[in-house]
Amino acid sequence: MRNLKLLQTLEFGDIQAPGKPQCLSLRTEQGTVLIGSEHGLIEVDPVTREVKNEISLVAEGFLPEDGSGSIVGIQDLLDQESVCVATAPGDVILCNLSTHQLECVGSVASGISVMSWSPDQELVLLATGQQTLIMMTKDFEPIMEQQIHQDDFGESKFITVGWGRKETQFHGSEGRQAAFQVQMHESALPWDDHRPRVTWRGDGQFFAVSVVCPDTGARKVRVWNREFALQSTSEPVAGLGPALAWKPSGSLIASTQDKPNQHDVVFFEKNGLLHGHFTLPFLKDQVKVNDLLWNADSAVLAVWLEDLQREENANLKAYVQLWTVGNYHWYLKQSLPFSTSGKSKIVSLMWDPVTPYRLHVLCQGWHYLCYDWHWTTDRSLGDNSSDMANVAVIDGNRVLVTVFRLSVVPPPMCSYRLLLPHSVNQVVFSVHPEKSNDLAILDASNQISVYKCGDSQSVDPTVKLGAVGGNGFKVSLRTPHLEKRYKIQFENSEEQEVNPLKLSLLTWIQEDVFLAVSYSQSSPQFVIHHLTVAPSETDDEQGQLNISSSVAVEGVIINLCCNSKTKSVALQLADGQILKYLWESPSLAVEPWKNPGGFPVRLPYPCTQTELAMIGGEECVLGLTDRCRFFINDTEVASNVTSFAVYDEFLLLTTHSHTCRCFCLRDTSFKTLQAALSSNHVSNGESLRKVERGSRIVTVVPQDTKLILQMPRGNLEVVHHRALVLAQIRKWLDKLMFKEAFECMRKLRINLNLIHDHNPKVFLENVETFIRQVESVNHINLFFTELKEEDVTKTMYPPPVTSTVQLSRDPDGKKVDLVCDAMRSAMENINPHKYCLSILTSHVKKTTPELEIVLQKVHELQGLAPSVPDAVTAEEALKHLLLLVDVNELYDHSLGTYDFDLVLMVAEKSQKDPKEYLPFLNTLKKMETNYQRFTIDKYLKRYEKAIGHLSKCGPEYFPECLNLIKDKNLYNEALKLYPSDSQQYKDVSIAYGEHLMEEHLCEPAGLVFARCGAYEKALSAFLACGSWQQALCMAAQLHLTKDQLAGLGRTLAGKLVEQRRHSAAATVLEQYAQDYEEAVLLLLEGAAWEEALRVVYKYNRLDIIETNVKPSILEAQKNYMAFLDSQTATFSRHKKRLLVVRELKEQAQQVNLDEDEPHGQDSDLFSETSSVVSGSDMSGKYSHSNSRISARSSKNRRKAERKKHSLKEGSPLEDLALMEALKEVAQGTEKLKDEVYHILKVLFLFEFDEQGRELQKAFEDTLQLMERSLPEIWTLTHEQNSATPPSQLRKECFLRLWDQHHKQRTEGWVRS
Repeated sequence: MRNLKLLQTLEFGDIQAPGKPQCLSLRTEQGTVLIGSEHGLIEVDPVTREVKNEISLVAEGFLPEDGSGSIVGIQDLLDQESVCVATAPGDVILCNLSTHQLECVGSVASGISVMSWSPDQELVLLATGQQTLIMMTKDFEPIMEQQIHQDDFGESKFITVGWGRKETQFHGSEGRQAAFQVQMHESALPWDDHRPRVTWRGDGQFFAVSVVCPDTGARKVRVWNREFALQSTSEPVAGLGPALAWKPSGSLIASTQDKPNQHDVVFFEKNGLLHGHFTLPFLKDQVKVNDLLWNADSAVLAVWLEDLQREENANLKAYVQLWTVGNYHWYLKQSLPFSTSGKSKIVSLMWDPVTPYRLHVLCQGWHYLCYDWHWTTDRSLGDNSSDMANVAVIDGNRVLVTVFRLSVVPPPMCSYRLLLPHSVNQVVFSVHPEKSNDLAILDASNQISVYKCGDSQSVDPTVKLGAVGGNGFKVSLRTPHLEKRYKIQFENSEEQEVNPLKLSLLTWIQEDVFLAVSYSQSSPQFVIHHLTVAPSETDDEQGQLNISSSVAVEGVIINLCCNSKTKSVALQLADGQILKYLWESPSLAVEPWKNPGGFPVRLPYPCTQTELAMIGGEECVLGLTDRCRFFINDTEVASNVTSFAVYDEFLLLTTHSHTCRCFCLRDTSFKTLQAALSSNHVSNGESLRKVERGSRIVTVVPQDTKLILQMPRGNLEVVHHRALVLAQIRKWLDKLMFKEAFECMRKLRINLNLIHDHNPKVFLENVETFIRQVESVNHINLFFTELKEEDVTKTMYPPPVTSTVQLSRDPDGKKVDLVCDAMRSAMENINPHKYCLSILTSHVKKTTPELEIVLQKVHELQGLAPSVPDAVTAEEALKHLLLLVDVNELYDHSLGTYDFDLVLMVAEKSQKDPKEYLPFLNTLKKMETNYQRFTIDKYLKRYEKAIGHLSKCGPEYFPECLNLIKDKNLYNEALKLYPSDSQQYKDVSIAYGEHLMEEHLCEPAGLVFARCGAYEKALSAFLACGSWQQALCMAAQLHLTKDQLAGLGRTLAGKLVEQRRHSAAATVLEQYAQDYEEAVLLLLEGAAWEEALRVVYKYNRLDIIETNVKPSILEAQKNYMAFLDSQTATFSRHKKRLLVVRELKEQAQQVNLDEDEPHGQDSDLFSETSSVVSGSDMSGKYSHSNSRISARSSKNRRKAERKKHSLKEGSPLEDLALMEALKEVAQGTEKLKDEVYHILKVLFLFEFDEQGRELQKAFEDTLQLMERSLPEIWTLTHEQNSATPPSQLRKECFLRLWDQHHKQRTEGWVRS
């Protein structure tokens, strides 16, 4: 679907040189052209229009002075810095263009007709006048000479075993004698010059020679290898022409064949067999083919033809046609007509060996032409729904137009064809957004044909339907009609006769204004022309375009692009400079294109495709080189882009990695886009999709989701890029075009939740519009079935750019329920009968399905009058429900309605056996109503409802109810069913309390027992849990005797001591058992010194102070001293080991840095101190192990955690374990705060000053040791590895202890 676009034309006319030009060659490194004539060589520079060198071969005697000499070949030799020239008399000459020295390296007495060098310039082949071939090395040392005519077929001669011989075949009406007919060989064509032709394969391994056989007079093609061994001979081909060209890629050899009714270009395989052809657009014996030339990448075949003399004084022409192939069809892309008389006659033609699409033409009047083409896709430029996504393909005098909005027609077929009187060279679509389907066609006669879309008075004979038409089909396609043909009026018609492609880069900028670029003859400049329609009084088909104004531009213009929205026109020069053409201003000025920073834009490399696009509010130039380098302004952002297209707010690209990427240009910045293109990682999945290898973008259908790609072979593929799809759906939803959005989402499998989640408020406000547009009940049901609570705009389809406007969403309401309720209400308002099935679906799809309501509505349908329009029968509704809900579940819910008619209706649709459910239903019908419902609820396992119905059946059913309550633990629900003063309430409470006792919830059980009056059970429960206040309250309720109360007190005290609640136990013994001595002993045991003293003084037993109190105090002081010594020793030992471990760890890390080698747990270097391994390695190791252990039991997890923080020397994380141990020591010391405080008071009271000072000093030393150690243990380097943050330890532990310690000293509890 591509055409050849003419990028630039270079002309060098009237070269001052003697004689007439004969042949052409290139010096690619110098960029100059070598021209040979009957007098010698001339080197010219076509850019600067200078003659660099002029070497005469006449003066040295290599060519005759009378001008009859001829040069048959010129070749620039790169490694020898010379030019090899072969003359017809037989001389092979080396010319040094720097020193102008000539050296004859060889001579052939019989003359030379052809000199051909191999592509690698290692071999040279000469065809002599004696019909021989001479092969020489690049140093002109002969390798071999062979006859050009060979009787043998070659080394690749076919082998046959006799099968399928002609004599054994059936020949039909011709009879058996046809098998023995002798094949007649036709002689060469009348216009054949009988000269041999030589062509090399691209890799230089083979060459082919076309010669006229002296025996038969017909041409044959022979293939030789590099060792000069004949490989094959072509099969006899009648009318074979002299032209010969081997495709550089090596697959085919092109030649021509004159057939009875047509002239073909035919192709041979290497084995000499024919393989395909295409027909030239000329009549029989109308033209002759002078030469065939493949370009460097084998994509374009140039055919050089000349008209044959038919009448005297006829105006004969020569043609250069460029053919390409796609999908096995040959397209004529360009046709260049030249005159065969005067200075316009073509002398030589050749492709550039370096630049694939550059063609060099030399004319007889010393006029040199150079054309640069490249591929382009001519597509309509509109971005609204009226644009039909037209793509035009040039094929000779036809333009094949495919309308992709309506149908995807694979090439070479098309939607319709436009027939032109001359071959077409350029197609352009109107830039006007509303008239983007109109197109203008520039043909080889420099006429512009304008086709416009719209209503036409008559059928246009130049428009023929293609694949979309035919008999019996109604064509919905609106084809364009020919508005008018315009002849371009040039200022100097004589110049136009030499260069047939004077205009390039044609652009339809306005209704009656075209822009075009041409090369100036007067100066090395390019000129931009404004072509305007000349006013005409008559309404005929022929009009005229005048050049109203022209603007000269310094430099070579190679590209022109226009933005249809902003009307900006950008020019690209060959040096990469971008210019802005102010075509609407009166002065028609040209100024540099500037980037957002205000600097002129200059592309580092010339781009073959340029576009204008708005990026972040700034208009930027996008460019793509033939080397797949992609630029935005002058910044290269990607180097693997094969094609790109700008559509609306999107930039689409295909890459060498076989992906198609789509970027939104709205609300983005240049830097963001540059980073996205440069990054190999794609964060948003919807911007990238895989495509077939070699895919290129053809076009994007505006206001649609179709992206058309073309494969390398030529076939098309339509993809719906996710980014385009979602963008178009969002536009439709914003415009409340729900039907279009729904159809697209349904077809392309987009989650339908997006219809609501895109803008919930707008959707809920326009639910009725949505239902009226979608209309179909099935489609509405489909929407219901896909509803889910997930917000797909945050998960599946996040917007490309985060919106600054936060859409209002109800945080408490559930989406599915809101949508179902809103749509159900709207459907009931519109037509409840038509949307009955959808209404039922809305009930079922709620978070908690309302199956009872649904079943009730189905039941109501049974009594609906059949005459109601759009009504749904109960049968249909029930079938629909069975698609949404499991039939067994539906049966259960119908049973739960207690409506036996509904149950039977559902049961009939299920797979249940009537012998099973009918007896069950009959049994239920015989029961009393409450007991019937109890039985149904119990069957459906709705036990709460079941005990509610059973409680209404009377007291005789209470035992059954109580058993069900116990079985299903329904105590809370059951207590609500009975009055608190009833016996049933008490029985349920007792059962509940016993249940709590079994669950070891003694205190709640006691409360339940106490509430219902079961005080003995309550007393047992409170005794079990140690709630002594409640137990004594229950004892008061039971009116226990004094002895019983004392025994209860001693029992309670024993349980409290087991729970280490010494104060409570002492209170019980003192008050209820009247045993104050035992109470004092319990208080001393619990270190409640002051309370013990209170009891002693209360009962005036001062002797107990000496016998019990003071010894207990001194014993406690000794225990505290021993504990502090142990804590201090442990803290010092762990701290010392921690410092050692850290030092070893730092040494190991330094060693690793020096050696730059990976280290691990098993290294010999750290066998004794493996704990110094880096924390990152060990954390990775243990994170892996923890992921394994996580699946095990909690016991194993705790074991693994202990192993992880092992204090064993050499363990991997010994430093962390030591810090954890130090934290535990600190916490243990903190717990002594209150205990030391209280014992210091009583030591002071009883004048145990020495013991008090000793304890205080020990406690103070321990605190100071920990305070001094803080900076050493928790440094900034090791804070991150600490299990507990050191700042937390300082705040919560040490500082609090130290403050409390100083508070104790200042308050004067202990005085020195």
